[in-house]
Amino acid sequence: MIEPSILAAIEARLTRARHLPIARYRRFVVDGAPLGLIDEARVERLFAFDVFTHGDEVGLDHRLRTVSERSRALAEVADVLRAAGHLPAWRNELFAIAARLGDPPLFTIERGAARYFGLVTYAVHVNGIVDDDRGTAPRMWLARRSPTKAVDPGLLDNLIGGGMAAGFRVDETLVKEAYEEAGVPATLALTARPAGVVHSTKPMFDGLQREMLFVHDLALPRDFVPVNQDGEAVEHRLVELPEAATTIAAAHGPDETTTDASLVVLDYLIRHGHVAADERTYLRLDALLHSRIEA
Repeated sequence: MIEPSILAAIEARLTRARHLPIARYRRFVVDGAPLGLIDEARVERLFAFDVFTHGDEVGLDHRLRTVSERSRALAEVADVLRAAGHLPAWRNELFAIAARLGDPPLFTIERGAARYFGLVTYAVHVNGIVDDDRGTAPRMWLARRSPTKAVDPGLLDNLIGGGMAAGFRVDETLVKEAYEEAGVPATLALTARPAGVVHSTKPMFDGLQREMLFVHDLALPRDFVPVNQDGEAVEHRLVELPEAATTIAAAHGPDETTTDASLVVLDYLIRHGHVAADERTYLRLDALLHSRIEA
């Protein structure tokens, strides 16, 4: 079991990371669907563009009726915001935005602009687990992000994790990210077991993150060694579960692990019985995994 002091530190850290500043957020509504939440400073910038409607809610001009028209208009806005320095995490990758997952998209938008509008996005995260079948506790692979990443440079992350781009399903994203980030072949990646959804809601330097993380557990052979393929990870570390818990707690210094990865690791520890159900922080920790803000 994870020590109560470590669990308390995890709770404090994740609560702090998810705390929203005191600010007014306006809903971003497209075709009657509430899609995003935008703080007042960013709203004021948007009103400089003639494609948005003004009011208590922010909307797109009703003349923009089709997916392509909306996407093109938002791409032009994103280009201007990027040139002005407001979208520093540009990825040259599109997210498809719909009222609900699986619905037809209302538009696509540059991934680096999604948080500016507080849009719900989706990602796939995978716990890479090694169990030696000799009665000892399993170990977990962690990956260190490249220091050149725009978001959370140099921090530890799950072995596999990535946003679900437009046109991709969850399983397709898993296979793609597994190879790019750790050199996991598709046949092995597809043995990962779905383990539910964790919600990541937090303020960031470029807006509000509202992301659903599709969590998986992947059993890896004892002799498997991750090899990054896309330059986005610079180190891999195989740790015991108590060390993973201590790492996400950041009990002895600054944050070393991304918030999203910390939520996914915590979820694993709870699901696999490494947090006592009668521990006083249990329900609050579980709530941190599933709380979200609706538009």
